[in-house]
Amino acid sequence: MTIEITVPPLGESIMEATVVRWHKAEGDAVVAGEVLCELETDKVTMEVPAPVSGVLSRIVAPLESDIRVGGLLAQMEAGEAVPKPPSGNMREDTATPIPKTVLAAQVPKLSTSVRKILEENHLNASQIPATGAGHRLTKGDVQGFIADVGHAPQQGGGGEKRSVSGQFPAPVSGPREQRVRMSRLRQRIAQRLKEAQNTAAMLTTFNEVDMTAVMALRQSYRDSFEKKHGVRLGFMSLFVKAVVAALQEFPAVNAEIQGDELVYKNYYDIGIAVGSRHGLVVPVLRDADFLSIPGIEQAIVDFGRRADAGKITLEELQGGTFTITNGGVFGSLLSTPILNTPQVGILGMHKIQQRPMVMPDGSIVARPMMYVALSYDHRVVDGREAVSFLVRVKECLEDPTRIMLGA
Repeated sequence: MTIEITVPPLGESIMEATVVRWHKAEGDAVVAGEVLCELETDKVTMEVPAPVSGVLSRIVAPLESDIRVGGLLAQMEAGEAVPKPPSGNMREDTATPIPKTVLAAQVPKLSTSVRKILEENHLNASQIPATGAGHRLTKGDVQGFIADVGHAPQQGGGGEKRSVSGQFPAPVSGPREQRVRMSRLRQRIAQRLKEAQNTAAMLTTFNEVDMTAVMALRQSYRDSFEKKHGVRLGFMSLFVKAVVAALQEFPAVNAEIQGDELVYKNYYDIGIAVGSRHGLVVPVLRDADFLSIPGIEQAIVDFGRRADAGKITLEELQGGTFTITNGGVFGSLLSTPILNTPQVGILGMHKIQQRPMVMPDGSIVARPMMYVALSYDHRVVDGREAVSFLVRVKECLEDPTRIMLGA
């Protein structure tokens, strides 16, 4: 019996998705529940499982095709999961052999070492013939492709590579340019960031935090915290608690514009910006004021793992009231974060760096300092509130007992 595989409902207001990966090729045996392909929307990546066991008989939607909800992705023949590969890598309905490059594109499950070589050399897996088991791309395939390209004659060069000496580096092997389609997630990120610039009266205020007390706290309880809770005690949980304390004192920073009204939120759903191989996502910590520090750390670790695997759900990306982003993990010393609209505030964390500080007694001491930045919508938040909010965050971090005591 033929089973049609269609695009499932994708969530509110999302009507179309892009096919970004096929885990199975035509003729492959499939077990019920096994992942057939992955779809990308402008918010999340989702897997499409096989509804029954059988054989994937036909792939209707190739890679990078845009398919609407309910559209046909593939067909299966239900029954025992026994593979029926066409002889000579040929489709059952045509006499034309399937190029190995197409098979590599349809089944691009890459090892870490292969993915690293591809990224370092700016190569597309679908351009390289695959010789591994199940038509998978191997490290040798990629290295061989690079070697072939690197020794290919250059146009107008007489078939020999030009020797470069002196201060100029050797030319990079491979194509000089590569044109890659923007993912739906990247397109959505670009759209939202531009919307924030176009609609909000965005300003940024800065301060710096002496991280001595926070680092001492982490050092004192690092081992016992990890042993008890299964996660490391990081900086983000303390920043979340400091932000919640400041939001409670300055509610305008936790508000939102809806039409000609200001909506003040009496709950604290804090978005945590997470960079992943799929792009930037901002999953939300719900009711962060009721979460413990271990609970926050566990949730953030879980967000990071699932973001990289494309497992963050639509619901987890919606409804935040304020956002925290940490460019310091990538080495950023100072930046001006862009608002995550319709929110009116976002806090930027940065790299901790030893700097000379003048103490109250006049002595100069090296202290671990972090610049923090608050970008805010001046339509809602006044300068006094923004500066005071950031000072409150600073106070809570420089004396973490304030967070515990609510002082």
